[in-house]
This record gives sequence, structure tokens and C-alpha cells, in this order.
Amino acid sequence: MAAKLKILLCAPRGFCAGVVRAIDVVERALVLHGAPVYVRHEIVHNKYVVDSLKRKGAIFVEELDEVPDTDAPVIFSAHGVPKSIPDAARARNLLAIDATCPLVTKVHREAEIHRKRGRLVLLIGHAGHPEVIGTMGQLPDGAVLLIETLDDVAALDVGEGQPLAFVTQTTLSVDDTREIIAALQARFPDINGPHKEDICYATTNRQDAVKAVAPRVEAMLVVGSPNSSNSQRLREVAENEGCGISRLILRADDIPWNDLSGVTRLGLTAGASAPDVLIDEIIDAFKARYDVEVETVTVADETMFFPLPRELREPV
Repeated sequence: MAAKLKILLCAPRGFCAGVVRAIDVVERALVLHGAPVYVRHEIVHNKYVVDSLKRKGAIFVEELDEVPDTDAPVIFSAHGVPKSIPDAARARNLLAIDATCPLVTKVHREAEIHRKRGRLVLLIGHAGHPEVIGTMGQLPDGAVLLIETLDDVAALDVGEGQPLAFVTQTTLSVDDTREIIAALQARFPDINGPHKEDICYATTNRQDAVKAVAPRVEAMLVVGSPNSSNSQRLREVAENEGCGISRLILRADDIPWNDLSGVTRLGLTAGASAPDVLIDEIIDAFKARYDVEVETVTVADETMFFPLPRELREPV
């Protein structure tokens, strides 16, 4: 007789509106223009999604100079790009289509407004992440300083009377970022922040769902890619909430069966760039070994929708 396993399924999980839009941009461009279309950087950080788009005719490159002179569209990923990239595309007369998430674009605009008002911009984020590279690349060198830790706040050396502002990467840990913002505000009481926090609704909702489930389970599986910031943060949140086993996996083939031996209550979620088909695949893998009961734990209903870029919309 199969052992019983209760799976608590986090909701919301998986695709957010920005990811849906970015994937739709590539698929719509393929319909309108035919294959190939070029995509600079992974459109979203998920191997399953990228591989499926490759099969449809998308060619992924890391840099623009890998794109030949072509009439085919060149799409910028959901994470956003430095201003130098669309400038370079224009100089080569490439047909560029921007799939940057509108919530990332909002952060870019905030940074530009702060700069125009004479403020030095502090960006809370992770060095090397494409979103951080894109946001820092909106302004001239030296106009944005990256803050990764509380130690960075303590070590900040800015001129006397220098007006300051902060923005944040959209996919950070809500709790870690709150600590850094509090430290910045304690050290620089006059610092300007966003009217509405930059961490996106989807990141916050997925973390809240993990917080609701983690204390009730012995292990948590997060479906997502290792280079997905929001997926890594979900794993960390589960750990911080006291979940003994917290693992990031790409799909069912990666289930750490040995680690889960004896587990009777399992949490399951997915980062914002992971499709629900992978969740279904994982649940099916557990059903092949266990007598599974699934309970969905919902903390928010998401209705956000972002329209496609104008050049890809159906004519009215």
C-alpha cells in the first residue's frame, strides 16, 4: 500500500503577467514575421520555456553583435536592457521589440526622474542579474550605486548634502529588502523612495504563499531555474520560515527522492517564470509513488494583465 502524502500547493505560483506578456511577444512575433526571431538573453529564466520557443523558431543570443544583419525581429527580454542596447539596434536598423516587463520599466522611469532631480540613485539588487544591469544602464556611469547588503549601506560614502533616492530590483526577498530600506532610511532620513514599492505584486504574492505553507510542511519544492532570482528567493523564504528541506528543481526529473524519504507533508510552488505544466508533471510523479492528496493554499487572486507592445497588437 502506497504511503500517504499531503501536497500543499501554493497559490499564486508560476507565470506572472510580465512573463506571460514576454512569451506572448516571442510567439506573436513568430506568427507575424515567421522564423527566425532573435531574442537577446533568455526571454524569461526558465529552460523549459526557452527550449519550447527554440523549437518554434526563436534564436537566443547573449549580445546584439551575435545577431546578423537581418529583417527578422530582435526581442529584448522581460528583465530589461541598458539604453545602449536599443541605441545599438537602431544604429544597425534592426527591428527591435521590447518585451521588458512594465513593472521593470516603471523602475527605469523612477531612476531617470530621480537623476533629473539631482539625486544619486541607490539600486537595491543583486550584482550581475540582467534586471540590475538593465536598470543601472538607464543612467550614466556613476549615477547609480548598487546596494546588495546591510554592510553596503554602512559602507556608503556619499558627499555631504548629496540628495539620495533608492529603487529596487523587482524580484527580491520582501523581508531582506525591508531591512535594507530601513537601514538606508535610518542613515539617510531624507532619502527619497518609490511612491509604491518596486518589488512586484507577483514576487510578493508568491513569497506570501510560501510563508503560509512553509510552517505546515516538512519540505518545500520550488519549481524554477537556478538563474531565476524570484525562484531562488522562494526557496530562501521557505528556509527562513523554518521548513527543514527546501529545494529548487527544474522539473520532475530533478525531484530529490532521497531527501524526501519519510516526508508526509510537502509544499509545492513555482517561480514566476515556471509554467504550470511542470507543476502537473511533478504532482504526477508523486502520484506514481504515493497516495497523494492535494490542497491549494491561496493568499491572493491575481488579475493583472499587460497588453502586447503596440507593433504586435491586432489591428482594430
